[in-house]
Amino acid sequence: MNAHGRKISVIGLGYVGLPVAVEFGKDQQVIGFDINQERIAELREGIERTNEVSAIELAESDILFTSDAHDLQKADFHIIAVPTPVNHAKQPDLSPVLKASKTVGQQLKKGDIVVYESTVYPGATEEDCIPVLERESGLKWRVDFAVGYSPERINPGDKVHTFKTITKVVSGDSPETLAIVAAVYESVVTAGVHKAATIKVAEAAKVIENTQRDLNISLMNELALIFNKMDIDTKDVLAAASSKWNFLPFEPGLVGGHCIGVDPYYLTYKAAILGYTPQVILSGRSINDSMGGFIASQTVKELIKSGHCVKGSIATLLGFTFKENVPDIRNTRAIDIVRELQDYGIRVQIFDPMADAHEIMAEYAVEMVVDERQLLPAQAVLFVVPHRYFMAKDWSYFSALLEHQKGVVIDVKAKLDRATVPEGITLWRL
Repeated sequence: MNAHGRKISVIGLGYVGLPVAVEFGKDQQVIGFDINQERIAELREGIERTNEVSAIELAESDILFTSDAHDLQKADFHIIAVPTPVNHAKQPDLSPVLKASKTVGQQLKKGDIVVYESTVYPGATEEDCIPVLERESGLKWRVDFAVGYSPERINPGDKVHTFKTITKVVSGDSPETLAIVAAVYESVVTAGVHKAATIKVAEAAKVIENTQRDLNISLMNELALIFNKMDIDTKDVLAAASSKWNFLPFEPGLVGGHCIGVDPYYLTYKAAILGYTPQVILSGRSINDSMGGFIASQTVKELIKSGHCVKGSIATLLGFTFKENVPDIRNTRAIDIVRELQDYGIRVQIFDPMADAHEIMAEYAVEMVVDERQLLPAQAVLFVVPHRYFMAKDWSYFSALLEHQKGVVIDVKAKLDRATVPEGITLWRL
């Protein structure tokens, strides 16, 4: 028997859930549940497409991979780690977490504890999720079962800050529940836990972590917009400013993914319901959501200045995932650049060694060139996502993608060496 005496299930085996299941699975058998049967089949074969855990870690963990909800009855400590996106109107979409609550509720037993890791607005666990658990189980909260909240802090692609090494915020619906939830997580999280005062406090802590990052990046993006009009290089300004000891090292760029680009909307949505319209948070979101369009318009300006006809020209987009070195395309803002360039009549070809072409087609209805040798000579190359694959290349790689090795290179994250730009190439960077 493990130290905390609890049998664990993890519901949702994506970027968040799988690393959680793997860590607990090193100590005991874990029930790993996902509704995606293809995902379950692959995990059983040791195939892990998110790259968040290694094949060795997966093989060493005792996980019962299943899409049969009845298997959840074998556990008494259920961790729900499903995505919580926003819809097209930028409003929270709680349907995945509510469906997971229904699934768990139907298998819930007396004495069970349900812990939510999904990002939600403060109050959602108690106001939205627990009623589903009660309805589906026929059990009474705080009498028959208990609930906790422990926000995920997984940083996709980060092999330093992992589930084990990041302090885990935990909360519970009573002191007794909190003690058990803390003990369960402390058994695997070497960085320890922080006991939040209430479930709502833990929910709020999660959304402001990413809201703070979002706002800091939005400031850098607004500065980049201003400096662009002044013909000043933003990277040079930041290098100078960061020589001061307390200057915060944020950089401009596209803000996508399922955390920084999403979580602030959960907070602003709840605030609006309570009668307060956030000013600063929504302003920052607006700036960050506009950056793809700005990068596309700058590409068009540089093409015109270089003497190219915009309509009918070809632009090659290098990188499409929401951040470097991960295969995740959810809420990528690279699509904003693609759509805007297409509106100008530009033919866009995408190449990303980390992304799945079928996923991109299914999600965004755009094609990706799988073999980079099939890329047509372009008039513009946009280096959007600095995967390690691209960072290992030199200027000869980027210039070879241009027609006659001449044209426009848009370096979104300012990763290319300015001092060695080949003749005939116009470099612009954010």
